[in-house]
Amino acid sequence: MNIWKDTYPLIISCARGLVPQTSKELTRLGFAIIDSTENTVVIRGGMRDMMTLNLQLRTAHRVLAPLLRTECHDLYQFYDDVLSIDWENYIEPDGYFTVNSVVHNDNIRDTRMPSLKAKDAIADRMRQKCGGRPDSGRETFGSSVFVYWQDTELIIYLDTTGEPLSKRGYRKMPGAAPMQETLAAGCILASEWDANSPFISPMCGSGTPAIEAALLALNRAPGSFKSHFGFMALKGYRQTIPGETAATSVRQRFGASPEQIWKDMVATARAAERKQGLPPIIATDIDGEAVETARLNAIAAGVSEYISFGTCDFAATRLPPPPGVIFMNPEYGERLGEGQDLEPLYRRIGDFLKQKCIGYTGCVLTGNMEMSRKIGLRSVRRVPFFNGPIECRLVVFNLYEGTQSGEGDEGDGEAAGG
Repeated sequence: MNIWKDTYPLIISCARGLVPQTSKELTRLGFAIIDSTENTVVIRGGMRDMMTLNLQLRTAHRVLAPLLRTECHDLYQFYDDVLSIDWENYIEPDGYFTVNSVVHNDNIRDTRMPSLKAKDAIADRMRQKCGGRPDSGRETFGSSVFVYWQDTELIIYLDTTGEPLSKRGYRKMPGAAPMQETLAAGCILASEWDANSPFISPMCGSGTPAIEAALLALNRAPGSFKSHFGFMALKGYRQTIPGETAATSVRQRFGASPEQIWKDMVATARAAERKQGLPPIIATDIDGEAVETARLNAIAAGVSEYISFGTCDFAATRLPPPPGVIFMNPEYGERLGEGQDLEPLYRRIGDFLKQKCIGYTGCVLTGNMEMSRKIGLRSVRRVPFFNGPIECRLVVFNLYEGTQSGEGDEGDGEAAGG
């Protein structure tokens, strides 16, 4: 496979629960979905598509290009399988690479060993073919290899992303129990917010939902924060490499090197950002330190001027005229709060939504469905997500005059999308 010239399967990985949202993003970008699993979506594409996905996807973690898929039983066979791949066509002999792995194999007691063995095999192959070997380690400034080994199924990927897309780079101060950026983006997309009406984030914490809402409203490509992707360290990416046939062939075909194509793509994305007329985005929290953390993160993201911050109890948040979205991520009783002690909080959330948020769409992300029923409103959707290992639901309420209330939500269906 020539990653710069060919088309090939692209496996987009994401957290559990985000596949429906990632699939919708891919469809909006014009891609046809070939297949999907619990945490991957598969399309087919080439160099430009791979770059577009790394630049534009809000809910994905990695964009992977498979190099080898085989049956593998032990580490000896694993080493030979990795050694068989033509790494000299992908990695510079004086470059740097890292290996990440997901291993679920009863024969492998130490799940770190496949990554170490893969590094050895790649280095040995490079030494045999090139007379020198690249350095390797845990840093993400070079090329990246991803290993998936489930029972006897082994897949070796080029990881074109490197450091996961979920790490935007703006969250300098995470705060207590922070939401991952991709989860926040998935919840916003599932809320069906139109990016033109108000977005309100009481209990804003470190500010991630409000920041992701601002990025969406700005039409700012989330990948534009990152200075390095795994594909940038692959052989043939740079504009001028003496004797580099891969870069030369791409330049002949597209009139530019892969590096220049990427730079032009980023420039085009930045030119397409929304310049004015953004909707109100409001983030409040009763904890003044949390609000300051959120403000600093918004500054790092370049969106602080588009978010109004305030320190107050969530119920005192001042709302613009509806319609819009109210997004709340209260304690679950798993990490911050404790079980039944949260019942008064959830009842207050219900009172706030019923009394002050008429005309809005209310969205409450919670990992405690028993407590969610204490909100006292009948939901229209319950979208499954995972916040780390915690299974959650984004409970969605249409807050119209005369909204039906009641503690029993068992009759509502679960929507897999949004």
